[in-house]
Amino acid sequence: MKKAKILLSYFLISVFSFGACSQDVEVAQKDKFHLYLLAGQSNMAGRGMVESQDREIHDRVLTLRKNGTWGHAIEPIHFDKRSAGVGPGRSFGIAMAEKDPSVTIGLIPCAVGGSSVTFWKAGKMYPATNSYPYDDTIERVKRAMKDGTLKGIIWHQGESDATPTGSENYEGELSELFLRFRAEFKNPDLPILVGQLGQFESRPWDDSWTKIDAAHRSVADAGPSIVFVTSDGLTCKPDNVHFDSASMRAFGKRYAEAYGKLISE
Repeated sequence: MKKAKILLSYFLISVFSFGACSQDVEVAQKDKFHLYLLAGQSNMAGRGMVESQDREIHDRVLTLRKNGTWGHAIEPIHFDKRSAGVGPGRSFGIAMAEKDPSVTIGLIPCAVGGSSVTFWKAGKMYPATNSYPYDDTIERVKRAMKDGTLKGIIWHQGESDATPTGSENYEGELSELFLRFRAEFKNPDLPILVGQLGQFESRPWDDSWTKIDAAHRSVADAGPSIVFVTSDGLTCKPDNVHFDSASMRAFGKRYAEAYGKLISE
């Protein structure tokens, strides 16, 4: 009986905590509400283990939830799969908010775990999640832009294309996608941050992974306002694919640092 009461207490605490954190939040005035699109696959969505620090509320870091309302950015902010966990988006948002106390940060989570870049096209359904990565993203960003100002895109993707076939056309596919994003959002110089694939000792790169890395670097070098962000020294979960929680948080801070350097140039 005592054990049952303890379990019930934990359950009630969880329910009430979740309810408090999931309440709708009023947003700042449009020019002070800075929006960032989080796109790509699972290492953007996040698969890190959620800890108490990942559920602490920052009053000026919000996320666009699945239902299109704004709430505090507590992990997991993505909802692509049930395995969603800690990603780089939240720590990026916190770092950006702390750089400028006058603004509120709005994160727009749109990453889809396992999705190849070839699924990021209009009308293309990704069967694994029964979703339309590109179409859903455009709809969510335009919804968010009613409230705030889009300031940039953070892109981490490429693991699913790191195959002999997928890596051949990856650079062209990615360049074309970025052009479409900028055209959709009517900003030809919209800043884009491109995250490097994980460099894990337990999973050495083959030729295909090396080609994806070269494509990321090439797209960043060729395009205006596109920056390549390294994954040097970051570590993975036991699955040898996903960054662990600490590395996800560190990666988010790297994205923020890279963004700051980009806009100051």
